[in-house]
Parts: sequence; C-alpha cells; structure tokens
Amino acid sequence: MARSRSSSSRWRYVNPAYYLKRPKRLALLFIVFVCATLVVWDRQTLVREHERRISFIHLKFQGLDWYFQLEEIKTSQSGAGKANVIGISKVSNSVDSDDPIDLQRREKVKDAMIHAWSSYETYAWGHDELQPQSKNGVDSFGGLGATLIDALDTLYIMGLDEQFQKAREWVAQSLDFNKNYDASVFETTIRVVGGLLSAYDLSGDKVFLEKAKDIADRLLPAWDTPSGIPYNIINLAHGNPHNPGWTGGDSILADSATEQMEFIALSERTGDPKYQQKVENVILELNKTFPPDGLLPIYINPHRGTRSYSTITFGAMGDSFYEYLLKVWIQGNKTTAVKHYRDMWETSMKGLQSLVRRTTPSSFAYLCEKIGTSLIDKMDELACFAPGMLALGSTGYGPDEAKKFLSLAEELAWTCYNFYQSTPTKLAGENYFFNSGQFIIIQEMRVGTSSSKLRPETVESLFYLWRLTGNKTYQEWGWNIFQAFEKNSRIESGYVGLKDVITGVKDNLMQSFFLAETLKYLYLLFSPSSVISLDEWVFNTEAHPIKIRTRHDHVVKLGTSDGKHIETRSRARREGRFHGN
Repeated sequence: MARSRSSSSRWRYVNPAYYLKRPKRLALLFIVFVCATLVVWDRQTLVREHERRISFIHLKFQGLDWYFQLEEIKTSQSGAGKANVIGISKVSNSVDSDDPIDLQRREKVKDAMIHAWSSYETYAWGHDELQPQSKNGVDSFGGLGATLIDALDTLYIMGLDEQFQKAREWVAQSLDFNKNYDASVFETTIRVVGGLLSAYDLSGDKVFLEKAKDIADRLLPAWDTPSGIPYNIINLAHGNPHNPGWTGGDSILADSATEQMEFIALSERTGDPKYQQKVENVILELNKTFPPDGLLPIYINPHRGTRSYSTITFGAMGDSFYEYLLKVWIQGNKTTAVKHYRDMWETSMKGLQSLVRRTTPSSFAYLCEKIGTSLIDKMDELACFAPGMLALGSTGYGPDEAKKFLSLAEELAWTCYNFYQSTPTKLAGENYFFNSGQFIIIQEMRVGTSSSKLRPETVESLFYLWRLTGNKTYQEWGWNIFQAFEKNSRIESGYVGLKDVITGVKDNLMQSFFLAETLKYLYLLFSPSSVISLDEWVFNTEAHPIKIRTRHDHVVKLGTSDGKHIETRSRARREGRFHGN
C-alpha cells in the first residue's frame, strides 16, 4: 500500500484541484510557465535572426563577387578612350568566342526547347497553348496557333530545321484568321504579327509576310477612334472594336502603344504605309500632352486622347510602352526620322529615376509604382525588363550618363535575380513588396502574388547586360534560373508554371512565351554575340527579332501643345507616295 500511496502522492501535482486550493503555488506555476515561454521564444528569435544574418551575409558576398567582377570589367574599359559606349562596344566583341561551357549550356537549353516543342506537337498541335498535366491543347487566343507562331523564330535560331519546316507547312495550309473571336490587339500583334514577321526576316519565306498582312488588316479597325488611340479588343471576323468593360471604357497604355515595331516593319516590307501611319499617330497623340517626367498612367481615353487617373508603373499594363519608345529608334537605325522616339524615351527615363528606391540594409534597388503623388513599394517581375532596356539605351548617351544608366541597370538586375534566389524553389513570384525604412528589419523584400508563369523578363535583362558588358556573372545567374526551371517546371509532357513559388505546387499551362522568349533568351545568353547581333536586329516585346532598317524619311516639323516641335512624317508620304526599305 505504501507504493500505492506514493504514486497517488505524485499524481496530485497534476490535478488542477490541488492548485485551486493553493493559490500561491498556482501563481508560482504560472510564473514558471511564462518564464519558460519567454526563454523558448527568445531562443527561436535568436535562431531566426542568426539565419537571417547568415543569409544576408551570403547575399552580400555574392554581391561583392558580382561587384568586383564588374569593377574589373570597368577597369579594363577605362583605357578604351573617351566614351563608356566605346568600352561597351569593345567588351561586346569579347563574347564572340564559343566557350566550351557556353556550348554545353546552350545544348541543354536547346534540349529544353525540343522537349517543350515535342510535347506541344504531341498533345496540342495547332492549338494556342499546351496544358501539360492534362495533356491537351487550349485556345487561349482564339485558336491562332499562338505557341506554334511564337516558337517559329526560336526553332530557326536553334537550327531545328525539321521542326521549323513542319510548323511552316501548318502556317501555309491551316492557319486561318477568319474567326468569330474577340482578340486582344496587343497580344495578337506581339505574338502573331511579330512572330510571323520575324520568321519572314530570318527565312525570307513570303508565306509568313502574307499571313502577317492578313492578320494586321483584321486588326486595323481598332485604330478608328477620334483620337487615334486604338481600342484594345477586336473581333477578327467582323471587325467590331471595343475596350474591356473593366477599364471603364479606357484603353490600356501598353496595349495601345506597343504595336509600333510590328506595324512599321510591315509597312516597310509591303510598301503599304497604312500600318505605319496608324501606329505612329498614336505616338504623336501621346506626345501632344507628354508630361515633363515622361510617365503616363495605364489608362488613356480613346475618344479624347486624355489620361485617366490611374497607376503609373513599369510593370503590367505600362511596361512595353517605354520599351518601344527606345526600340523604334533602334529599329529605324537611330536616324533623324525616329529621333522623337528617343527624345520621348529619355524624358521617360528621367521619370523612371524618380521611382527608384533602395532597401535597408541590403540596398536592393527597385522601381516603385505611383498613383497621384503617392509611391507604392511594389515591383512586378514584369518590370524586370527594365534593366535590359536601360543597358540597351545607355549606349545612346554621352559617357557620364551612359555610365549612370548602366550602373542602375546592374543594380536592378541584381534585385530581379534575387526575386528568384529569395524563394525555396529559386523561381520568382509575379510581384514583390519592399520595405524602404531606415531600421534593420527581418524581411526587406517579400513575395506578393506567389505564382510563376515561366516569365522571361529577368533572363532578358541578363542577356542584354551580358552582351553589352561581357560580364560572365550574368551568364551564371541565367544558368541558375534555367536549372530552377528544370527542377521545378519540367515534367514528362512539357513545362508548367507554379501556383506557388514557396510550396512548389504546379499549375497546368505551358505559356507560349516560354518558347518564344524565356528559352530563346537563355539560348542567346550562351551563344556568341554574332548570333542575332544587336547591331543588326532588335527584339520586339515578345522576343521576336526584327531586322533593323534605316529610316530615310524626309522630316517636317510638327508643333505640340507645349510649343516644342518633334520631327516626323516623310515628305514622300505627304505627297501620297511611300518608299519602304
């Protein structure tokens, strides 16, 4: 019985009634519990802080490695003479040699393209996009064969001749644009018109030019508005243009001013000025009230041509407007006839600098969004095209300005690369939020929308920076991103995006731009600079290379609302004639 009593005595300490009768012991127990909780919490906090600091130090060392490589290149350029532009030109020549590692990596990217294409060919031939998990095609763009057309130039550049010829036959025999479908003017232009024109410029096959003209003719009524600012939606069979209801009747900036490259190229190649006139009138209209900082909100009224109160961003719905101001200037070979595009772009780059902020303590540079006078510490992954744009545009400045813009491009590219490196899957989410405060915080940069769509923008910028600086660090970053795609997105029947870059849960869509842009830029990142030379080609916003043709327009002066003048419109066109190159 003694044993029984001893056991009962011990068990009384876990009986709540024992403490309810002894309030002092209850208070003592509560104090012990609180102290233990604080100790455990404090230890976990220290562990988290330690992990954060280790991660931060790791990033800093990566950054220092990048910085010292960059400084080494700049030092090598310092003796090149009077201009940073000359230095960039000399460095770019150094990437012509075919390094064995580059060759090996390029073949891996080519293998990825073959896997993506053969999966599309097997399960979704002729459809717009492949759903790899369910192994079927889906017509996201009205059944125009978007993936097939988007991939034409990638197949050609990679030397996949058999696949290219099979796709060419489908275009010639099966591609039909007479569809009762309300198409996005923007998406159809950059993917279909751009893809067909690029295939024509690369191959010289006129079937692509004829098809490009067919679809462009179906899009043209979208520009028949009082201001010339186009509607963003049009029925391909009936030609009824309108805007999406959710914009309140307004046109979207990027959707309305990202057709210039394609339609100018089409006019030059067909000799018909109507395409060029429609899209260049948009730029003239926007320039009438172009703000001093060159930043336009994402909504424009197509009837009055006026700006609506809305977000200013280099991300979704704003991005490619700024890109095309620069690229139309390059497309025309930087002549006087296209100088007003460059002037507008430089004005917009002044505005871009006003949106740059940096975090503490890591000093991640990022581009804010703006509504009215308020800045929002958010950056879309889509805005990661901007480092490449800045690097490409820096070559048109004098030495000091060129150096400043190239340096900003490198800073922003480092941030965009860390969009990928900051997640468990090493793939970037759709957008990120930042903390720009002055105090040390646990998280300076966090994922907002955590899905990944296999986007190309960061790789695009790495491609431009590598071509223009020769810094192989950008190749290493691109290779890391490619390996993350291979690990997380490649499945037996193609490539998929992620619903969540934190958990790695997969979605069921292989975006057409994965073949058109992401894999193409990765392939070119490991190719000699003579492959699609930036001296001869300019990429549209869907990564379709368009041949540069010198614009020899005889220009006249046109006044604007602020008393300035811009140079535009050829004398030949005023006289009713047109001479394409």
